[in-house]
Amino acid sequence: MNRTGSNHAALLPVYVEELQAEAVRRGLKLDGVVLSEGPGSYTGLRIGASLAKGLCYGADIPLIAVPTLAVIADAAITAIHGTEDSNNQNFMICPMIDARRMEVYCAVYDGRLNEVQPLKPVVVDEQSFAQLLKEHVIYFCGNGAEKCKGVLTHPNARWIDGIVPTGAQAGKMYYAPESYGKNSWARVIEGKDIAYYEPNYLKEFVAAPSHVKGLK
Repeated sequence: MNRTGSNHAALLPVYVEELQAEAVRRGLKLDGVVLSEGPGSYTGLRIGASLAKGLCYGADIPLIAVPTLAVIADAAITAIHGTEDSNNQNFMICPMIDARRMEVYCAVYDGRLNEVQPLKPVVVDEQSFAQLLKEHVIYFCGNGAEKCKGVLTHPNARWIDGIVPTGAQAGKMYYAPESYGKNSWARVIEGKDIAYYEPNYLKEFVAAPSHVKGLK
């Protein structure tokens, strides 16, 4: 696993090739690809989705898309187990993805991963989540949460560091549906529809002027 720099395009095909070789060695057959579908970095989502679509379309297997924020929230709930709040069904989870400056992509879930507030972009200030924080402990997590620590100072605001979406967590949300009650997080795309699938960018991509010398 590599989390340094913008290396998706260079490293992802290498990792996939290594996994395919390992699957062949073990006699395993690829029956689908689970994708954490965003929101997030436009370029990163596009690279990941393009590779997943190519694999699925070429092998005639389903593409399984899972919301990234739900994946982060599920990992956070796992991390909370064993803490003082693990028996308190009143706590909530707010996964945040950095959207630059003080804006984040976020949603709010309860301790059973039911959606309380839907996915949306939020410019975080001291009043953000104020009503929910009056009544609930909220765990903030994800790569957008760190910059909010100095702003969200309510005593019910808690923080879980180091929570990142992983393929294993996304796969669990599809292949272990009994863990999620009535929630169905996975969206299955098959056949010709794979060619038209797009990840959840949430915002339109706006190209900025290049700052590279010689490019305009």
